[in-house]
Amino acid sequence: MIADGQIFLGGRSMSKLTETKIESQQIFSGKILNVRLDRVVLPNGKEATREVVGHPGAVAVVPVTDDGRVILVRQYRYPVEEILLEIPAGKLDRGEDPDDCARRELEEETGFVAGSLEKLTSFYTAPGFTDEKIHLYIARDLVQVVQKLDGDEFIDVEFYSAQTLKELVASNAIKDAKTLIGLFMAGYQ
Repeated sequence: MIADGQIFLGGRSMSKLTETKIESQQIFSGKILNVRLDRVVLPNGKEATREVVGHPGAVAVVPVTDDGRVILVRQYRYPVEEILLEIPAGKLDRGEDPDDCARRELEEETGFVAGSLEKLTSFYTAPGFTDEKIHLYIARDLVQVVQKLDGDEFIDVEFYSAQTLKELVASNAIKDAKTLIGLFMAGYQ
Protein backbone atom coordinates (compact mmCIF):
# COMPACT_ATOMS: atom_id res chain seq x y z
CA MET A 1 0.00 0.00 0.00
CA ILE A 2 1.25 3.48 -0.89
CA ALA A 3 1.19 5.96 2.01
CA ASP A 4 -0.09 9.55 1.69
CA GLY A 5 2.57 11.70 0.08
CA GLN A 6 4.74 8.76 -0.99
CA ILE A 7 6.26 9.24 -4.43
CA PHE A 8 5.53 6.37 -6.78
CA LEU A 9 6.05 6.24 -10.53
CA GLY A 10 6.05 2.89 -12.31
CA GLY A 11 7.67 1.15 -9.35
CA ARG A 12 10.48 3.69 -8.99
CA SER A 13 10.87 6.99 -7.19
CA MET A 14 11.27 10.20 -9.16
CA SER A 15 13.23 12.76 -7.15
CA LYS A 16 13.59 15.48 -9.80
CA LEU A 17 10.58 16.89 -11.60
CA THR A 18 11.80 20.36 -12.54
CA GLU A 19 12.05 21.53 -16.12
CA THR A 20 14.77 24.05 -16.98
CA LYS A 21 14.12 26.89 -19.44
CA ILE A 22 16.87 27.25 -22.04
CA GLU A 23 15.20 29.69 -24.44
CA SER A 24 12.16 31.94 -24.41
CA GLN A 25 10.49 33.73 -27.33
CA GLN A 26 7.78 36.38 -26.83
CA ILE A 27 4.94 35.58 -29.27
CA PHE A 28 2.37 38.19 -28.22
CA SER A 29 2.29 41.10 -25.78
CA GLY A 30 -1.14 42.50 -24.95
CA LYS A 31 -2.89 44.75 -22.45
CA ILE A 32 -3.84 41.88 -20.12
CA LEU A 33 -1.66 38.93 -21.07
CA ASN A 34 1.50 37.85 -22.84
CA VAL A 35 2.20 34.63 -24.73
CA ARG A 36 5.64 33.07 -25.02
CA LEU A 37 7.12 29.89 -26.42
CA ASP A 38 9.78 28.37 -24.16
CA ARG A 39 12.23 25.60 -24.93
CA VAL A 40 12.97 23.48 -21.85
CA VAL A 41 15.12 20.59 -20.74
CA LEU A 42 13.05 17.84 -19.12
CA PRO A 43 14.14 15.87 -16.03
CA ASN A 44 15.26 13.03 -18.32
CA GLY A 45 17.53 15.37 -20.32
CA LYS A 46 15.34 15.58 -23.42
CA GLU A 47 14.08 18.90 -24.81
CA ALA A 48 10.48 20.04 -25.23
CA THR A 49 8.54 23.26 -25.86
CA ARG A 50 6.05 24.96 -23.56
CA GLU A 51 3.47 27.57 -24.57
CA VAL A 52 2.94 29.94 -21.63
CA VAL A 53 0.30 32.61 -21.13
CA GLY A 54 1.66 35.21 -18.72
CA HIS A 55 -0.88 37.03 -16.54
CA PRO A 56 -0.34 39.64 -13.80
CA GLY A 57 -2.65 37.82 -11.38
CA ALA A 58 -6.07 38.65 -10.05
CA VAL A 59 -8.31 38.78 -7.01
CA ALA A 60 -11.77 37.39 -6.35
CA VAL A 61 -14.08 38.25 -3.47
CA VAL A 62 -16.97 36.41 -1.83
CA PRO A 63 -19.03 39.30 -0.42
CA VAL A 64 -21.34 38.17 2.40
CA THR A 65 -24.14 40.43 3.66
CA ASP A 66 -25.10 40.68 7.33
CA ASP A 67 -28.02 38.27 6.70
CA GLY A 68 -25.69 35.67 5.12
CA ARG A 69 -26.50 36.23 1.47
CA VAL A 70 -23.69 36.30 -1.09
CA ILE A 71 -23.44 39.06 -3.68
CA LEU A 72 -22.75 37.79 -7.19
CA VAL A 73 -22.33 39.64 -10.45
CA ARG A 74 -23.85 38.60 -13.75
CA GLN A 75 -21.97 39.56 -16.91
CA TYR A 76 -21.37 38.51 -20.50
CA ARG A 77 -18.04 36.72 -21.01
CA TYR A 78 -16.96 37.05 -24.62
CA PRO A 79 -14.44 34.13 -24.77
CA VAL A 80 -17.15 31.60 -23.83
CA GLU A 81 -20.04 33.58 -25.39
CA GLU A 82 -22.20 33.23 -22.28
CA ILE A 83 -23.65 35.35 -19.52
CA LEU A 84 -22.09 34.01 -16.31
CA LEU A 85 -22.89 34.37 -12.62
CA GLU A 86 -19.67 35.06 -10.70
CA ILE A 87 -18.13 36.44 -7.56
CA PRO A 88 -16.63 39.91 -8.12
CA ALA A 89 -13.07 39.72 -9.42
CA GLY A 90 -10.45 41.65 -11.30
CA LYS A 91 -6.90 41.90 -12.52
CA LEU A 92 -4.06 43.16 -10.35
CA ASP A 93 -2.43 46.34 -11.58
CA ARG A 94 1.37 46.29 -11.78
CA GLY A 95 2.76 46.38 -8.22
CA GLU A 96 -0.71 46.49 -6.64
CA ASP A 97 -1.24 44.77 -3.29
CA PRO A 98 -3.88 42.01 -3.61
CA ASP A 99 -5.74 43.30 -0.51
CA ASP A 100 -6.06 46.75 -2.09
CA CYS A 101 -7.14 45.23 -5.39
CA ALA A 102 -9.81 43.13 -3.66
CA ARG A 103 -11.27 46.22 -1.98
CA ARG A 104 -11.15 48.19 -5.26
CA GLU A 105 -12.78 45.47 -7.36
CA LEU A 106 -15.51 44.84 -4.79
CA GLU A 107 -16.47 48.50 -4.79
CA GLU A 108 -16.19 48.95 -8.57
CA GLU A 109 -18.23 45.90 -9.50
CA THR A 110 -20.84 45.74 -6.72
CA GLY A 111 -21.02 49.20 -5.17
CA PHE A 112 -20.14 47.82 -1.72
CA VAL A 113 -17.13 48.38 0.52
CA ALA A 114 -15.99 45.82 3.08
CA GLY A 115 -15.54 46.59 6.75
CA SER A 116 -13.82 43.21 7.08
CA LEU A 117 -11.72 41.52 4.41
CA GLU A 118 -10.09 38.13 5.04
CA LYS A 119 -7.85 36.24 2.64
CA LEU A 120 -9.00 32.64 2.18
CA THR A 121 -6.37 31.25 -0.21
CA SER A 122 -4.51 31.76 -3.46
CA PHE A 123 -4.65 29.35 -6.39
CA TYR A 124 -3.45 28.91 -9.96
CA THR A 125 -6.26 28.95 -12.51
CA ALA A 126 -4.80 26.61 -15.16
CA PRO A 127 -1.11 25.86 -14.45
CA GLY A 128 -0.76 23.69 -17.53
CA PHE A 129 -0.52 26.82 -19.71
CA THR A 130 -0.74 30.00 -17.60
CA ASP A 131 0.92 31.48 -14.53
CA GLU A 132 -2.26 33.34 -13.48
CA LYS A 133 -2.76 33.25 -9.71
CA ILE A 134 -6.01 34.38 -8.07
CA HIS A 135 -6.02 35.67 -4.50
CA LEU A 136 -9.38 34.76 -2.93
CA TYR A 137 -11.05 36.79 -0.17
CA ILE A 138 -14.23 36.86 1.88
CA ALA A 139 -15.71 40.28 2.60
CA ARG A 140 -18.08 41.06 5.45
CA ASP A 141 -19.57 44.11 7.20
CA LEU A 142 -20.55 45.50 3.82
CA VAL A 143 -21.62 49.09 3.32
CA GLN A 144 -23.37 50.14 0.13
CA VAL A 145 -21.79 53.02 -1.78
CA VAL A 146 -21.80 53.59 -5.55
CA GLN A 147 -20.90 51.06 -8.22
CA LYS A 148 -17.93 52.32 -10.28
CA LEU A 149 -17.85 50.21 -13.43
CA ASP A 150 -15.19 50.67 -16.09
CA GLY A 151 -16.47 51.99 -19.42
CA ASP A 152 -16.39 48.51 -20.96
CA GLU A 153 -18.12 46.71 -18.07
CA PHE A 154 -21.83 45.89 -17.97
CA ILE A 155 -22.69 44.05 -14.74
CA ASP A 156 -25.87 43.18 -12.84
CA VAL A 157 -25.51 42.78 -9.06
CA GLU A 158 -27.55 39.98 -7.44
CA PHE A 159 -28.00 38.55 -3.93
CA TYR A 160 -28.30 34.83 -3.13
CA SER A 161 -29.07 32.78 -0.03
CA ALA A 162 -26.95 29.76 0.91
CA GLN A 163 -29.73 27.38 -0.17
CA THR A 164 -30.17 29.02 -3.55
CA LEU A 165 -26.40 28.96 -4.13
CA LYS A 166 -26.34 25.21 -3.44
CA GLU A 167 -29.14 24.73 -5.98
CA LEU A 168 -27.36 26.90 -8.56
CA VAL A 169 -24.14 24.92 -8.14
CA ALA A 170 -25.95 21.56 -8.28
CA SER A 171 -27.80 22.54 -11.46
CA ASN A 172 -24.61 23.80 -13.17
CA ALA A 173 -26.01 27.34 -13.32
CA ILE A 174 -22.69 28.53 -11.86
CA LYS A 175 -19.93 27.47 -14.24
CA ASP A 176 -17.09 29.82 -13.31
CA ALA A 177 -14.21 28.06 -11.52
CA LYS A 178 -13.17 30.95 -9.26
CA THR A 179 -16.79 31.29 -8.13
CA LEU A 180 -17.11 27.57 -7.38
CA ILE A 181 -13.81 27.63 -5.44
CA GLY A 182 -14.82 30.81 -3.63
CA LEU A 183 -18.20 29.45 -2.55
CA PHE A 184 -16.57 26.21 -1.38
CA MET A 185 -13.82 28.02 0.59
CA ALA A 186 -16.39 30.36 2.16
CA GLY A 187 -18.52 27.41 3.31
CA TYR A 188 -21.33 27.73 0.75
CA GLN A 189 -20.94 24.26 -0.81
